[in-house]
Amino acid sequence: MTEKMRFGRYSVEVTHRDKVLFPDSGITKGDLVDYYHDIAGTILPHMKGRPLMMHRYPDGIGEEGFYQKEAADHFPAWIKTVKVKTVQGKTVTHVVCENTATLVYLAQEATITPHVWLSRSGRLHYPDKMIFDLDPPGEDFEAVRAAAFDFKELLDEMGLTSFVMTTGSRGLHVVVPLDRKSEFDQVRAVARGLARELEERKPEKLTTEQYKSKRRGRLFLDTNRNAYGQTGVAPYAVREKEGAPVATPLLWEELEDGDLGPRSYDIGNIFRRLGQREDPWKDIFRHAQGLAKVADKIDIGG
Repeated sequence: MTEKMRFGRYSVEVTHRDKVLFPDSGITKGDLVDYYHDIAGTILPHMKGRPLMMHRYPDGIGEEGFYQKEAADHFPAWIKTVKVKTVQGKTVTHVVCENTATLVYLAQEATITPHVWLSRSGRLHYPDKMIFDLDPPGEDFEAVRAAAFDFKELLDEMGLTSFVMTTGSRGLHVVVPLDRKSEFDQVRAVARGLARELEERKPEKLTTEQYKSKRRGRLFLDTNRNAYGQTGVAPYAVREKEGAPVATPLLWEELEDGDLGPRSYDIGNIFRRLGQREDPWKDIFRHAQGLAKVADKIDIGG
């Protein structure tokens, strides 16, 4: 059975709504489509202008999914795209999701998770976000929570306003909104310098070591997303985990709740949350800031 959903001039044919994508929880493709339709007003501002990478699971999360960067030939002509030069010199045509019709179409394509660039069309080499991905060695969310507060303290010392988000997987993202005046190389250097500073303060608990075999159970302070062509999970995106957890922006004080976990919010309860509290990242870019003064305060070499 095919359902045609109309969005002004555009329409999307939704097929196989009853196909189960999350086998243990029984969540279907129709549920995924409905979620992205209903969350559009909240998620789209976080995706506007950003090339995206699709994490698709046509046969559900019980089977192997795949990442897709290139807009497929069969995608409707009305879907906005941007041609991007890769670091290898190739050209890739990425989808840019700026309306509900595109978001629903991607869900119809079994895109469970859209991952977006840290920069926007027009200034692709100048990110407007710096991301620290706090990646625990296991499922120890208390270690993640502690590291996030340590990062906030350091960033406060540097005069940087920061924001925090559950990833919907195992960890947290700490995000600094930027004024798009620094290129990726400088942003990455500052991010690494800040991570090394934090590592030096808590060497027994935190590490910037790239090799898992050398981390010795310490939480990894991952700054690798701060590079041209890299992506981060979009706020309010569904993750490929049972129960369909959602990457959820938080207020810093919410992180003090000992009952909070990285997958506390999902497609079943996120709207109740948004009915009680508006998106904590709604005005994130009003706090856009530069990094020049920070670069003078920390060691960004190496």
